[in-house]
Amino acid sequence: MKQAIYGLGLYIFMMLPPVITLFESIMVVHMHMQMPLLVIIGMMFTPYLKKKFPGFFEAWNQNGIPGIVLFLIIMSYWMLPRAMDEALTLPLVEIFKFISLPFLAGVPLRDSWQKLMKFEKNSVYIFFSVLSGIMAWIYIASPTQLCNNYLVTEQRALGWTFLITGLCIIIYFIQSLFIDDTEDY
Repeated sequence: MKQAIYGLGLYIFMMLPPVITLFESIMVVHMHMQMPLLVIIGMMFTPYLKKKFPGFFEAWNQNGIPGIVLFLIIMSYWMLPRAMDEALTLPLVEIFKFISLPFLAGVPLRDSWQKLMKFEKNSVYIFFSVLSGIMAWIYIASPTQLCNNYLVTEQRALGWTFLITGLCIIIYFIQSLFIDDTEDY
């Protein structure tokens, strides 16, 4: 219960107009800080929601696959330049961002992750490393401005952070193949 209260407090803090302006003023912070924090907020709500609606999670996300697919779809959508741009210009899209990332990405991720087998978790790592590489290429190599609200230099900086993120995911994935994490320490 405490975790849900902390999540609610962080959620309210993230919705304050000065905080939104601060997070969305820099493209890298918008993509790699605000959006993951919204997903983490959803992850903090998950235990409370599972207690309130146990039948829903058991019926619709029994093996974790539907939840992780929903998570992947939502995260893929929010990585698109157009989605980021519209979140800054259209209030309804901004509201959708603040609803979809916590409740359609964060909650399903936390509920699904423990239910997935190692192969499925590795598939998620590979998906995000490939997606990060593609997004890095799009943001770095594009000769034109992809987002109307951000400069080309910010766009390239975001591309490089996507590249670094993808490399870090690959490094983590490779080390997880060699290190057995099932032991109790």
